[in-house]
Amino acid sequence: MNKRKFLKSAAALSSLALLPSSSWASLKNGRLRTAHIGVGGMGMEDLKAISSHELVDVTALCDVDANNLAAAKKLHPKAKVYADYRQLLKEMGDSIDAVIVSTPDHTHAPASMQAMKMGKPVYCQKPLTHHVTEARAMRKLAEKKNLVTQMGIQVHSFYDYKLGTLLIQSGIIGKVSTVRAWSPKNWGYDGAAPEGEDAVPEHLDWNLWLGTSKERPYKENVYHPGNWRKLLDYGCGTLGDMGVHIFDTPYNALALDVPFTIKNKCRKPTGFGFPENNIVTYEFPGTKYTADTLKWIWYDGVGAPEKHKDLKLPDDEKLPGQGAMFIGEKGRLLLPHFMQLPRLIVDGKYEEIDISKFDKSNELGPPVRDYDQEGKKHYHQFVDACLGKDECSAPFSYAARLTETILLGVIAGRFPNKTLHWDSKKAKFSEAEANEFLDSKYRNF
Repeated sequence: MNKRKFLKSAAALSSLALLPSSSWASLKNGRLRTAHIGVGGMGMEDLKAISSHELVDVTALCDVDANNLAAAKKLHPKAKVYADYRQLLKEMGDSIDAVIVSTPDHTHAPASMQAMKMGKPVYCQKPLTHHVTEARAMRKLAEKKNLVTQMGIQVHSFYDYKLGTLLIQSGIIGKVSTVRAWSPKNWGYDGAAPEGEDAVPEHLDWNLWLGTSKERPYKENVYHPGNWRKLLDYGCGTLGDMGVHIFDTPYNALALDVPFTIKNKCRKPTGFGFPENNIVTYEFPGTKYTADTLKWIWYDGVGAPEKHKDLKLPDDEKLPGQGAMFIGEKGRLLLPHFMQLPRLIVDGKYEEIDISKFDKSNELGPPVRDYDQEGKKHYHQFVDACLGKDECSAPFSYAARLTETILLGVIAGRFPNKTLHWDSKKAKFSEAEANEFLDSKYRNF
């Protein structure tokens, strides 16, 4: 199937009036029946967090790995189980109210789009999609159908990140000119593609795991269960994994749109894995919280970030392992990742932050340092939004723009040290050779 035709037909669905998804709960006795597509790894964590809401009934479970499915079934013995999400949605459409998509990145859009075509609210793990065209299509369809949606960036709802947003938007360091963000994680692979083929384990449906991606022979410990993030056809590298989390607060706080230039300093492409080290430089149009333009530098891989005066801490203190630094007119704001309070640096020294001056109504509440408590907030917000009791803070209208930004940096890795120019209105690069990576052909499976 051609992906462009698939996305175009999905986005062009009838615009007949629909009941807002928030009103469904009243038709279902005030409870939300959920279907979970992908229940291994992060999918299991998503399942546990969503189902911890007292008004959720887990109705259907789906995974291409029978071992993952069996583990999830033990937790929810009444739920129906499936290996193929298409079959689940076809058979259970009238018996589910919302869909949680927790698959590898390349299946996010195909599964989510099919659920949204049926008018279902969707919680989808980050990054929202594997391709830029998919992100735009998901945003368009969610808005057209007036659906409750949420991307799985749990820390978006954590105290420290909400405080960071408040401080920046309150002008604590004035207009921001630069953001530097980093993660030393290595979700890249600089080696060659594996040769040969291994027998597919009995518990794994390899065809369904591949889904819409191109045909490829199975190799043990290369793709499933965890290494797919490193590979071009399935994941989005460290930038797509940790970058989404660490970009989120600066992106949100500075009210950014998509960038107009992107450059990735990395090794030459191999056609198989993502570079193990990347330095991605973005330029964004200015906003009311930034200088006329904003420069954003992302570092990842072992040894990240490179030394720079913007990242020098008082008393030669060591940088947190992951985080972001805002550089503004009146100082710098360090935002560690995660569960650490932002720190204000002025003239090379830390300054105390009187939070009460910025959060005068105490809307943020007391600082929280309990992941089990904070980790569920983002999920429960989605459930409550489906029940008409709340609004999502990372809907696809926001998540698609953030994901597009991330994916433009990923594409830049195909063209090392070359500045790419992005036209957001046309959704194209000026460099024609880069446009082929905005999309890919869907395989029939």
